[in-house]
Amino acid sequence: MNRLAGRNVLVTGGSSGIGQAIAVRFADEGANIAINYRKTPNEAEETEALVKRACDAVKESGCKNIIVGADVSDEEQVKEMFSQVINEWGRLDILINNAGIQKAAPSAQMTIEDFDQVLSVNLRGAFLCAREALDHFIKRRDGGVIINNSSVHEMIPKPDFIGYSVSKGGMGNMTKTLALEYAGDGIRVNAIGPGAIVTPINKSWIDDPSKKESVESHIPMGRAGTSEEIAAVAAFLASDDASYITGQTIYACGGLTLYPDFRTAWSSE
Repeated sequence: MNRLAGRNVLVTGGSSGIGQAIAVRFADEGANIAINYRKTPNEAEETEALVKRACDAVKESGCKNIIVGADVSDEEQVKEMFSQVINEWGRLDILINNAGIQKAAPSAQMTIEDFDQVLSVNLRGAFLCAREALDHFIKRRDGGVIINNSSVHEMIPKPDFIGYSVSKGGMGNMTKTLALEYAGDGIRVNAIGPGAIVTPINKSWIDDPSKKESVESHIPMGRAGTSEEIAAVAAFLASDDASYITGQTIYACGGLTLYPDFRTAWSSE
């Protein structure tokens, strides 16, 4: 299926986890992929190899890839990244705001440095990238797509991760604000709210059977999700199949946002 054939896509935080899966899925769909990494190019080598393999499997699409370095919380680095992608391909069609981090600590002990760092990457970074993409889309005058990788913690509080919860709540409002502001320009802005997903950022519970069982016990579908399942949602939202959808957060969480403790009627009987 080549729903994204010929589209130019930038995936921030594309070197691992959900970002990597999105890059590969979009290549499967025929898109040209710019893979963002933060520190050194070798961070993106695995993703680049997987994207190339996907491109080889859909040779008729002629998809291409490049890797682009930038710390998304740094305004000048973001501007340079967008210039590099647009100069390479002439245009950008889709931005995937995927880069994100989290820091754990009780809120009363959270350092301001850790709090600021999480917001700088997760929220400020997403805004900086969205701003550059919007400016390009508006000047080009034929629309565009932004997809923000949010979290179930856009709506579910996450004790001991106050910075992460605040950043994702802000991302949800940013998604709606930008969608409303630029709908008339043919620009669609949506978000994905993953639940518990098997990715490197969740290594602390994935590698511990008892912790993994505890996490999955709260999920109505009884299992953690995969990066590929999130990538499938992103591919849909980026495609013309979702042409009338904007300003929404699609929760891909196995039912985690359904208040799973209410599976039994303990409150009214």
